[in-house]
Amino acid sequence: MAHAYLFEGDQGTGKAELALWFVKHLFCLDLQEGMPCEKCNNCLRIISKDHPDVVEIEPDGQSIKVDQIRALQSELTKSGFESAKKVVIIHQAEKMNLNSANSLLKFLEEPPANFMIILESQSLGKILPTIRSRCQIIHFQALSAGRLQSRLEADQIPTKTAKLLANLTNSYGKAVEISKDEWFNEARDVVIQWFNYLEKNDSQAFIYVQKKLVKTFKDKTQQQFAFEMLAYFVKEKRDQVMKQNQTGLGKYNYLLEEVLSASQKLEANVSFQNIAEQITLHIVFA
Repeated sequence: MAHAYLFEGDQGTGKAELALWFVKHLFCLDLQEGMPCEKCNNCLRIISKDHPDVVEIEPDGQSIKVDQIRALQSELTKSGFESAKKVVIIHQAEKMNLNSANSLLKFLEEPPANFMIILESQSLGKILPTIRSRCQIIHFQALSAGRLQSRLEADQIPTKTAKLLANLTNSYGKAVEISKDEWFNEARDVVIQWFNYLEKNDSQAFIYVQKKLVKTFKDKTQQQFAFEMLAYFVKEKRDQVMKQNQTGLGKYNYLLEEVLSASQKLEANVSFQNIAEQITLHIVFA
């Protein structure tokens, strides 16, 4: 077993979860067929971040500072409180500044006995090559939309919501976070209603943009989310029309082109309301 691991992958690909599982496996008092029992004193304290021989480091503000690494080094020169082992997990390790990274490197060059460190990072390229070379690197791949949907459904998230989230993000953690946000449910319903108006060429769509849409999606992140959701609903309806050999496919293709260009316009700082009104005018009054 290596003394240093680097878990690398996008947010929500399970890096932190596996790191925690790995530590529980090392300390568990009652392994069940090689799996942590999740019930013993050690497992429970690791879960609650209360085990004295397991240290987790998070960024302090926007970075992991050299003082955090120095404090870690001082702590690890001591023997384990309850066992011979000590384990460190450094989350978002790409946020180490140069001083903290160099301080960690010196420590990795001569690690103490019975010590293990797990670096968890979203950006392998931001980790010093000299640190990478001293770690066993494990790459985490994003889940496919289908697998992510299944995992969300296993968490009792309704099928339609799980499918939507799985197509909006490839991150399990992000999908769960969004699903728990009350704003998301309102935002989804607002976009669905706007899409319904657009489908029917209903002029109410124009009023709806002014009175509801712009009030629900206030910042650029939320506004991009609105267009991403609309694109998803358009694709779903277009695919349904294709499967049923119905007429009107051209309308959905045209609407999809409008929505995709909308995201680019928003990035170019065109106002959200102007973009949404243009989409409505082009579809309803075409």
